[in-house]
Amino acid sequence: MKKFPITFTICLTFILFIACGNPQKKDTAIVSSDSVSQVDSVQDSVKTIVFFGNSLTAGYGLESTDLAFPNLIQKKIDSLGLGYRAVNAGLSGETSAGGKDRIDWLLKEPLDVFVLELGANDGLRGIPPESTYKNLGEIVDKVRKVNPDCKFILAGMMVPPSMGETYFEEFKGIFPKLAKEKEMTLVPFLLEGVAGIQKLNQKDAIHPTAEGQFILADNVWAHLKDLL
Repeated sequence: MKKFPITFTICLTFILFIACGNPQKKDTAIVSSDSVSQVDSVQDSVKTIVFFGNSLTAGYGLESTDLAFPNLIQKKIDSLGLGYRAVNAGLSGETSAGGKDRIDWLLKEPLDVFVLELGANDGLRGIPPESTYKNLGEIVDKVRKVNPDCKFILAGMMVPPSMGETYFEEFKGIFPKLAKEKEMTLVPFLLEGVAGIQKLNQKDAIHPTAEGQFILADNVWAHLKDLL
C-alpha cells in the first residue's frame, strides 16, 4: 500500500455624514441615481467563492480564522486584483451528512465557485464510503440546482492506514470518482505536504498549524486559480 506524508454577503455600507456643527445651518446630502447604479455595479461585479468544509476549513486551533486557508486564498485573490470574495463556511466536526443538511442555509445568496472539503470526519468514524459518496453528491446537486453556472472544486482526503487497507482504498476512491461524475476540479489530497509532518501539525497531529495552512492554501490555489 502506498504511504503518504501523513464574509456570505458583501457588506458595502455607504455612510453619509451630515455636518451639524451649526444648528441653524441645514446641510443636505443628495445621492444621485447614477451613484446608486455604480454601487449596484460594484456589488454585481464581485463574485463569491464558498469554502464549505469542516475544521480544516474553519481553522480549528489557530489564533485567528484569518490564518485558515480560505482566508489566505483571499489574500492571494486581493493581491492579483481579482473580483472575488472568499467565504469561509467551515464548521468543526462536520460530517458529510451534516453538511448535506447545512448547505440549504448557504443557498439563499448566489455563489460562483464552490469548494467542497468534507469527508475527513466520516473517515475517522469509519462511516461506509458509499454513504459519504452519496452525501457529498447530494450537496453538489443542491448547489448546482440553485447555481447552475457554478464551478466546483472537490478537496480529496485520505484516512490513516490504521483504518485498514480495504477501507483506506475505498475511502480514497470517493473523491476522484465523485469529481469525475459531477464534473468537478479535484484537489487530489488537501493535506499533501502536511499530513504526518509533526512541525506542520498541532499537538493532536490532525489539524495543521498556521504554517501548515499556507501549504493547504497552495494546494487548493494550484487548482482554483484557473477557474477564476
